[in-house]
Amino acid sequence: METIKTLIQSKFKDLLLVTVALGFSIFALMLRIKLSKSFFYLFLVWNVFLAIIPYTITMYLSSKETLSKLKLGFWFLVWLAFLPNAPYIITDLIHLRLGNHPLIWLDVLVVLSFALTGLLLFYLSLMTMQKLITATFTDATTRRMTLGILFLCGFGVYLGRFLRYNSWEIISNPKILMLDIIHIIISPFQHSEAWLFTICFGGFLVIGYWIFKQLFDKKYGTNEL
Repeated sequence: METIKTLIQSKFKDLLLVTVALGFSIFALMLRIKLSKSFFYLFLVWNVFLAIIPYTITMYLSSKETLSKLKLGFWFLVWLAFLPNAPYIITDLIHLRLGNHPLIWLDVLVVLSFALTGLLLFYLSLMTMQKLITATFTDATTRRMTLGILFLCGFGVYLGRFLRYNSWEIISNPKILMLDIIHIIISPFQHSEAWLFTICFGGFLVIGYWIFKQLFDKKYGTNEL
């Protein structure tokens, strides 16, 4: 209990930001359901729940005074598997093309609020993990790993949005998932859309990370990528 109390106190600002963002997102969704009598966007609640998982993992790891390399490595892989779920919510904007009613502005507000909440969770979690692995790796290695993670997340979002994979299939359906990934890697010209999306979306995450890091520079350290 004392550990939880200490964690909440140390992460109070982050938790407040997440709580406000989540609260507004849920409020906007409930308003949309009330006015339109439709539960169409209820899936956003599940998506943001998945986005909370990597954030929860880094919160848990940061609460530990000592952390072995083996334990950090295990949780890092679990964290990385779920991390793309956070920026994935941005691609839910694709559902707006289905809207043709007078409250389309509310649909935009609902999806954007969840998408921005996902990005907030994404960058907070990434920066915490970056701080954790800095204790093991050099600053230069950490920056390279961060850059790689951002583009891997772009690829992960592609797998989720267009190939309809989810994080659980790393365990439940690893063979087919790995075969699709290998095909994309060894046949880049046949999967140009995958590479284009990964580069563009990864670049978007890199720019967002750089901006976010400038805003949180005093708390998280240097302003380098």
